[in-house]
Amino acid sequence: MADPDASPPPGTTTLVPSPEHADMALAEAVTLMQPVVRWLLRHGVNYVAFADQLKAVFLDVARDELRRSGGKATHSAISVLSGVHRKDVRSLLEASDARERRKGIPLASQVFTRWVTDPLYRSADGTPAVLPRVGPAPSFDSLARAVSTDVHPRSVLDELVRLGLVTASEDQVGLANAAFVPAGQLQELTALFVASAADHVAAAVHNLTESGPKLLEQSVFADGLSAASAEALGQAARDAWRQVFDPFVATARERLHADNAAGLPEAAQHRMRFGVYFYAEPTAAADPQAHGPAREVPAVAPERPAGRPRARRPKAPRGTP
Repeated sequence: MADPDASPPPGTTTLVPSPEHADMALAEAVTLMQPVVRWLLRHGVNYVAFADQLKAVFLDVARDELRRSGGKATHSAISVLSGVHRKDVRSLLEASDARERRKGIPLASQVFTRWVTDPLYRSADGTPAVLPRVGPAPSFDSLARAVSTDVHPRSVLDELVRLGLVTASEDQVGLANAAFVPAGQLQELTALFVASAADHVAAAVHNLTESGPKLLEQSVFADGLSAASAEALGQAARDAWRQVFDPFVATARERLHADNAAGLPEAAQHRMRFGVYFYAEPTAAADPQAHGPAREVPAVAPERPAGRPRARRPKAPRGTP
């Protein structure tokens, strides 16, 4: 007989759908969607176009949820869970399956990261070195081949030049930027934004709805700051990221090499993303509805390690209008 007090196995959904849960999730989703809708409107996407695309999203996720729970992902079951009419299920799922999903890390990004973190390709002062185009390591050819032997180094170089990340002469290649932000390439910028934001939200959804160990998803926030203080904290955040970037990439590379050497089968492989963000804006001139009603919340997200300083809100908590 099962122990009624036993904890559910890791990965098990801990929520039981109810009208109260649905009302809460829908109300909070409005706040979550504010920046997304602003991004869509600035790109010319209106409500009708977005609502049409949401059908496919609900179907994809409903099918995945049914499979994760051990249920049969029939068209009827998907229709009931998602709320999308059954007559639309087949056509939308077929269209969804036909779309190619690219969740891997772009090769250009891998080469760039290797260049700025591997001591072999950095100067004595720690900055990324200007590399000979060809020849033994350290050269650009050796760098590109160290990351992948499936694509010719010249093709990798052409892509990095197109993204505005490197400058190249007949015999040398140098970095044009110190961070992977493809200049002037809206498609690449959008792909980076979507992948990072989606994984951030996915981590929070996991922590809120699934049992087992929680994923890292924390933040520190405060209001009542001057513009100078906000700017200084933004710089402090960038400095903190620089300090953690190199050692984390080195550890990730070691783990990846070890897993590759062990011949890890594709079915057992995982992906990960570790990121950081900083956001600040004036509060006095902001629309009070722009980010939802003000609420009393902890200044540091839950699950923080013991002993960490807690940022205190300098103002009294604001009530709901």
